[in-house]
Amino acid sequence: MPVQGATPVTRRALAPDLARGLMLLLIALAHAHMYLGGHPVGFRGYALDGGALDRLVAGVQILLVDGRALPMFAALFGYGLVQLANRQLAAGRSPSQVRAVLRRRSLWLLAFGFCHALLLFFGDILGAYGLVGLVLAGFVLREDRTVLRAAFAGLVAHAVVMAAFGLLTISGPKGDTPAAMADPVEATMMRLIGWSGMTPTYFAVGVVPAFLFGVWAARRRLLEDPLAHRDLLSRVATLGTGLAVAGGVPLTLIDTRVWAASDLVAVAAYVLHSLSGIAGGLAYAAVIGLVASRVRPGVAVRALSACGQWSLTCYLLQSVIFVAVFAPYFGGLSTRVGDAAASGVAVLTWLATVGLAAVLSAGGRRGPAEALLRRLTYGRR
Repeated sequence: MPVQGATPVTRRALAPDLARGLMLLLIALAHAHMYLGGHPVGFRGYALDGGALDRLVAGVQILLVDGRALPMFAALFGYGLVQLANRQLAAGRSPSQVRAVLRRRSLWLLAFGFCHALLLFFGDILGAYGLVGLVLAGFVLREDRTVLRAAFAGLVAHAVVMAAFGLLTISGPKGDTPAAMADPVEATMMRLIGWSGMTPTYFAVGVVPAFLFGVWAARRRLLEDPLAHRDLLSRVATLGTGLAVAGGVPLTLIDTRVWAASDLVAVAAYVLHSLSGIAGGLAYAAVIGLVASRVRPGVAVRALSACGQWSLTCYLLQSVIFVAVFAPYFGGLSTRVGDAAASGVAVLTWLATVGLAAVLSAGGRRGPAEALLRRLTYGRR
């Protein structure tokens, strides 16, 4: 029996792709400042000695971006795996065959993450999604009660892991991130060390709850049919945004040096910021679903949707550009600009990838990274 492949681009739902396209802006903003070095940093990696504009930008991003984009991406990843599983089941595959396809795709995604960390960025998140997909592929086909129980258990594990990393942040050695190291060989080694340690702990545990909530949402087709679920999406958007903002305020004040809190209070604020970010990520996805139900597919919407269809390619391109601009052995801006300038580069980078995807996706062409992952997952058709 032939394996059912990916959905043709012309038949994809708008909301998930629009969400991925906009989410990549948040990813770019959350990652760009991680390429800077030469300054003492707070819990979220922003310079503690930056100017007024740098601290303002850092505050806005800590409150609205950091720890919010990653859960949103994780929820969309879980959502996408359910869509993939449904296509496989509709093609007559057995549950065991479906799980095999999900795990094969996740294994290759883990390999993509390794290469990304090896060559470009220690904060890679592809490996975490691949690892979560490998371990939790079976939950895609489990009953709702089991999925939700696992999601709430994941919240507890997430809080424990974030508390541990918070304690390490205040007690561990301070130094430049691998992205800001002048020696490319040393930077490569440190990227791999950081990736291998953070992927199964900080990132993987951190995305489990949002991933499972995304699985639950996909079974109800919340983003594929947002009009039918407007009330639920509105409640998620309102409540999730409120929780994210309220939970993010303490750490925002601490990391921008408005509030000189004790170490234990700071760690608690870090955990609260991370937990509330899960609510924020789900809220952002809900907001985009509501927008997609009303917006007309004009030029801008089609471009953003194309970026979402090319999300893997565009995500990797961001790292290529950031290395070219910031790395000491290339553009060298890592020690010459602050957080505000880094965020400006992030916005320009995102706009460039949106434009590139819009132009090159004409005629339904897939992104090169997406095409490679599809070929590795499904084989030759």
